[in-house]
This record gives sequence, structure tokens and C-alpha cells, in this order.
Amino acid sequence: MSLLKIRNLTVEFATATGQFRALKGVNYDVKAGEVLAIVGESGSGKSVAMLATMGLLPDSATVKADIMEFDGRDLTKLTSKERRQVIGKDISMIFQEPIASLNPCFTVGFQIGEVLRTHLDMDRKQARQRAIELFEAVGIPDPEKRLSSFPHQMSGGQCQRVMIAMAIACQPKLLIADEPTTALDVTIQKQILDLLMDIQQKSDMALIMITHDMGVVAETADRVVVQYNGEQMEEAGVLELFEAPSHPYTKALLSALPEHATGDRLPTVSDFAQENGSGFSKSDEANAS
Repeated sequence: MSLLKIRNLTVEFATATGQFRALKGVNYDVKAGEVLAIVGESGSGKSVAMLATMGLLPDSATVKADIMEFDGRDLTKLTSKERRQVIGKDISMIFQEPIASLNPCFTVGFQIGEVLRTHLDMDRKQARQRAIELFEAVGIPDPEKRLSSFPHQMSGGQCQRVMIAMAIACQPKLLIADEPTTALDVTIQKQILDLLMDIQQKSDMALIMITHDMGVVAETADRVVVQYNGEQMEEAGVLELFEAPSHPYTKALLSALPEHATGDRLPTVSDFAQENGSGFSKSDEANAS
């Protein structure tokens, strides 16, 4: 049984020139304890899909889905109060820019304490002790002292660890990680990925990894959804995807990996399209005809 089940999800944004369709009927299934990677270049609708699931899109967005269920509950029929009880507790999200996601006006200890008091009804003393335990779990040195730090007093890697601590504070059933290693150096990227996978395996938590890095996909995922231009191109097990990709766009992504470079120039997705005459989406094929 799927923990998260989404069918025919579409998202449109109202603009000055009319409706812009960012997602065009995508489907997702995530089982308990499974790692699903959603990949594709910028603008493919990866983050929009998960923000729609979380109910975090602005009022200008129109979200429609035939099915949007989490743990047997219809997310589209929950009241605002009921949704707040699910989001942040049973479903958590690590956002792309940790420093931008943390409030600069409050200490990180206050911010993680707010999560614990809101969802777990802890008093201040209990929340403080739990925050120290979480900071230790995610590898933040001198956690008791760090609770009094403001985001600008911490490095990017430390802020990302704070975001992970906040996301796992209530032991969620599903964690969504939106490009969690963006803007971090290579060494810190590896540490953050190892930390996420360690937490996921110990808690048997479902994990959705949003990324454009195929190396991250190869290391972490059980299954992969490939998106392009708001459409779902392919879904496959991670080994199947790398060994025998079926869609031209997936082949293009894999062909653009640095190890496939020849000469002084790295290959690109557009190179593959030009060489193979591939229309990656239905809209592309319509325009080509």
C-alpha cells in the first residue's frame, strides 16, 4: 500500500498573460521506507509538485488532482487545521536554501522548539532537551550552545543540519528533501547525504529526494521519476533507469553526465536532442509537427 498516492496532479498559475500550466498531470506513489528520486532540469516542476502536496503554493496557484492521499487520508478534503496537523508532523520538508528558510530574527533553538511545542505539545524545558538531542543526532557540535545562535552565525552546512533536525523532530512518516545539498561544497554535500540516508534507514521513513544530480540518484534512490516541462517522462527502478533508460529525455540526461565528455566541452541535453531529433514532451512533438 502506498503511503503517498497522487494521480493526475496539475498546477496552474495565474499570470498577466493568462494561466500558466506548471504541472501537466503527473503521478506519484511512495511506499513506507522507500526512497523516491524526482529528477529533471530546472523548471520541470519537481519542487512545485511537492509544494502542492504540502499545500504551500501561493493563492495564485490552482491545484487539481484526481487523487492526493497520504496514509489513507484525502489531503484535498482536509480543513486548514487538519492539514496543519499533518504537515510538519507526518510530512516534513527540507527546503532548497536553508539560510532563506530559517527566520533571521529568532535563534535556531527557538525555531526548532516552536515545532516541538506546536506538534508534540511539549513545554519549554522538554522542547529544549529534545532540541539538544536532535542537534546531536544531526552532528551539530556543542549543541546546547548552538541553540542560542542566529542563522547568520552559522555556516551553510550547519544551517542545513538545523533544517534537517527541524524536519525530523516529530519523526515524520515522509520526508521531502528539495535539493538539500544546493550551494554546499562537495565535502559537506557528502556529509548531508550520508546523514539523510542514515536517518531514513534507522527510522524506516519514506524519503522523496528532489534533485538534478544523477550521481545523488544513483547513491540514494530505490525508484526514479523523470520530469521535463511539467510532464512525467519515465518512472523506473534506479538500476533499470541507468542500465536501460527508455525515454529519449532520460537518455539525454544520462548522456550529459561529465564522464561522457569528449574533448574540452561538456555534453548537454540540447546536444542530445539536436543529434537525435528527439521531442521530449507531447507539447514539443505538437510544435514540431
